[in-house]
Amino acid sequence: MQPVREQFAANLRRHRTRVGLSQEALADVCDLHRTEISLLERCKRSPRLETIVILSRGLELSSPAELLEGIS
Repeated sequence: MQPVREQFAANLRRHRTRVGLSQEALADVCDLHRTEISLLERCKRSPRLETIVILSRGLELSSPAELLEGIS
């Protein structure tokens, strides 16, 4: 089992690349700073609940829970 930050980072990266967005493009879509995406994907920052919801919308996920898959 991966630590929480690592699993979230992997989920975020997988969904971002699936929709074909760069970190900067995802940040633009979500109205976040571009370094925020990088910090999350490098496990340097834990996301707030609000950020998870914003990212899930920007990635057009059916639920924010998709970013939390595999985390227990």
